[in-house]
Amino acid sequence: MGSGRLEKAEIQAALDKVRREERVKRQIYLIVATIVSLVVGGLIVYFALSGRATGEKAALTPPPEWNMACAPVMADVASLPTSTPEPLHVYVTGAVFESKVVTLPAHSLVADALEAVGGTTSEADLEALNLAAPLANHQQIVVPRRPSEVQSASQSRSDTLDVASSDASALAININAATVEQLETLPNIGATRAQQIIAYREEHGPFAQIEDIQDVSGIGPSIYAQIAPYITVEPKP
Repeated sequence: MGSGRLEKAEIQAALDKVRREERVKRQIYLIVATIVSLVVGGLIVYFALSGRATGEKAALTPPPEWNMACAPVMADVASLPTSTPEPLHVYVTGAVFESKVVTLPAHSLVADALEAVGGTTSEADLEALNLAAPLANHQQIVVPRRPSEVQSASQSRSDTLDVASSDASALAININAATVEQLETLPNIGATRAQQIIAYREEHGPFAQIEDIQDVSGIGPSIYAQIAPYITVEPKP
């Protein structure tokens, strides 16, 4: 009986030892499996992030074949026709040799317009113009005269009128015989009014008195008051 109990105790001890060893092995397996899982998971995350970064960099750099694909498109764009700017039509007048409408290329300047009409006269005040200013279509350019020239012309007319007023009888113009050029020397009488005076005289006969000149179209009391001291209906003595 004692021998039998001893054998059972030994067997039980052996079984307990085996169980302990199995538990230790399982624990070791679990630890190893956990470590392997962590390592594998870390590698997966690392390669995933590396692949994404590599993919983003690759997306920023187009492959060489893209250049070949884009080349024909760029060539087509370069070969497209470009619109031609419309020419400019500009009217130039004032202190120039010929007042007229000129046609100039787009992007022309004021200086180009003056050159197109043959330049300016000696009395032109070019400092009052910006010769480098760009032109616009249908623009009018008026070249002003220098103030000294205008003043000189006014003074000359004033001197003439002063002489006429001092000796009106000697300088008076016979409106029944005066030519267009003679009538134009009167104040506010230009070529158009001078021709109207002659046309009225030819149609209605000689003026009976100087006041009758007011019957001509365009000559009212204001103009008559200015020319009355310088006209007559009698021939000069």
